Amino acid sequence: QVQLVESGGGLVQAGDSLRLSCAASGRTFSRNGMGWFRQVPGKEREFVAAINWSGGSPYYADSVKGRFTISRDNGKNTVYLQMNSLKPEDTAVYYCANGRRATSVRYDYDYWGQGTQVTVSS
Repeated sequence: QVQLVESGGGLVQAGDSLRLSCAASGRTFSRNGMGWFRQVPGKEREFVAAINWSGGSPYYADSVKGRFTISRDNGKNTVYLQMNSLKPEDTAVYYCANGRRATSVRYDYDYWGQGTQVTVSS
């Protein structure tokens, strides 16, 4: 079992920055991939960014490339999502997820956090 707890969401204005954190505990060593997804009511959960605990290049959705950065701290079992130049369309509940490897496919992830709300006002 893997437990994931997100934090760092909030209400900001367009152009502001936020950093989300995802603290992982449990059998994290058995699954290498960590991803961030987001969801708004009535829409599918969509991929944002992903990274492997073991390193390598991260992956980003086109909509966030150049604005968001995913990183990891293996010593703290924590993954971060630095979000800069936020836009109203970034408003969503953000979820972190753990799976065998970093991919953009939500069904590749086995464990999910409870989500944290990000609201960007115009």
